[in-house]
Amino acid sequence: MQPFVRVLSAGLDTALDRTVAPGYTRVGLAVRRHLPTWPADPAPGSMAGKVVAVTGATSGLGLATAEGLATLGAEVRLVVRDPDKGGRVVRQIVGRVPGARLHVDRCDVGDLDDVRRFAGELGADRVDVLVHNAGAMPAERTESAQGHELTMALHVLGPVLMTELLRDRMAGGRTVLVTSGGMYGQRLRADDPEYLTGDYSPTTAYARSKRAQVELLPVLQDRWEGIDVHATHPGWADTPGVVDSLPSFHKVTGPFLRDAVGGADTTVWVAAVEPAPPGGLLWHDRRARPTHLLPRTRTGDAERDRMWAWVEESLGL
Repeated sequence: MQPFVRVLSAGLDTALDRTVAPGYTRVGLAVRRHLPTWPADPAPGSMAGKVVAVTGATSGLGLATAEGLATLGAEVRLVVRDPDKGGRVVRQIVGRVPGARLHVDRCDVGDLDDVRRFAGELGADRVDVLVHNAGAMPAERTESAQGHELTMALHVLGPVLMTELLRDRMAGGRTVLVTSGGMYGQRLRADDPEYLTGDYSPTTAYARSKRAQVELLPVLQDRWEGIDVHATHPGWADTPGVVDSLPSFHKVTGPFLRDAVGGADTTVWVAAVEPAPPGGLLWHDRRARPTHLLPRTRTGDAERDRMWAWVEESLGL
């Protein structure tokens, strides 16, 4: 590829990312796919012999991720709260991917005791890739079984604990935190991780927990030596969660939203492509992206350390 073509392609890609709306919609994905700098797909069968666990795999991005990795040959464990719904999803995927190897595991990721049970029942089974996709945006401040604000329990504490408990079975593997571009509007609130002060906003709580995921990437990459830690954000995708939690946003942007497959594309790519992408980074549309777009959200080491101290205390690490 000629150097000036690469520079122009990279410039267009960056412009789409920084202007947010064009880059996060189906338009951004369609344009990037046609750029000469678009990274190659994972090779067919590249996940054969690999075991992948995907949380929140019964709809939307989780279902698309599970199906995408099964199509590449992975044995996929659907980690879900409702095993009956998980069974229906298995039948759907097998209908589209004959021969897919799928299992259903029950786990409420926001319930730390249930995460411990799940990890214990998994026994010595190997896990090559762990995708933390389960998510929620409760309309009112809600607490988990252990008394933690639910979005932080579900998006931060549960995923960290699950990976901690499975890390001995993940040597050389990858873990992926599916985050949200909404985190760009929030700074890390290490001073109030449980959202105990101020008027509660579901979108703010959700974005704060996603900001925490991204800010902890370097800490987790250092801690989980031998495991590559990634965060991916899907852009604006048309999923049941968006319809239920953000009906006004969905009504306005509906025609421009990506489908779930488009939203899950980078998660599947990061989980499967060889050689493995560098860990500790945030990815969107197969490119590493900055973790901050606004000066007011930038995080210092002291804030990050304070947040990690809260995670350690909450999990008893």
